[in-house]
Amino acid sequence: MAIKSFQGARKQQQESSKEFPFKVSDIMTKDLITFKPEQSVEDVIDSLIKYKISGGPVVNDNYELVGMISEGDCLKQISESRYYNMPVEIDIVEKRMIKNVETIDGNMNVLDAANKFLDSKRRRFPIVENGKLIGQISQKDILKAALDLKGHDWK
Repeated sequence: MAIKSFQGARKQQQESSKEFPFKVSDIMTKDLITFKPEQSVEDVIDSLIKYKISGGPVVNDNYELVGMISEGDCLKQISESRYYNMPVEIDIVEKRMIKNVETIDGNMNVLDAANKFLDSKRRRFPIVENGKLIGQISQKDILKAALDLKGHDWK
């Protein structure tokens, strides 16, 4: 009796000409909606709704990252304004934004970035180079890259 292979027929591995992103800088969003520290929170809320985003970076006139503002920050402002019976439009971004912002390196591997998201419970990380904001990566960006990598090695 001869030994048969139980692996079945082997598929020819096709060389893929498409390069898949492995670094954060390859998949990050570069065309960002940013906010200014002196901007009103009401303007931010309008932008969040209009562009269907959950937050964004706050930059100064030199495009240096000074903070991040999110839906949660805006919700706090709405809640407190109602509690203290204060108008929403008088609050500015600088008072509500998170100032101690954790950034991510654009040269980081996408899978390492995914782990960083899991460890930090953040939804987005800005990418800064030479003091200037150059992009942002979100959990959704990594999910999109994972779909592109489907069926390929995770090297």
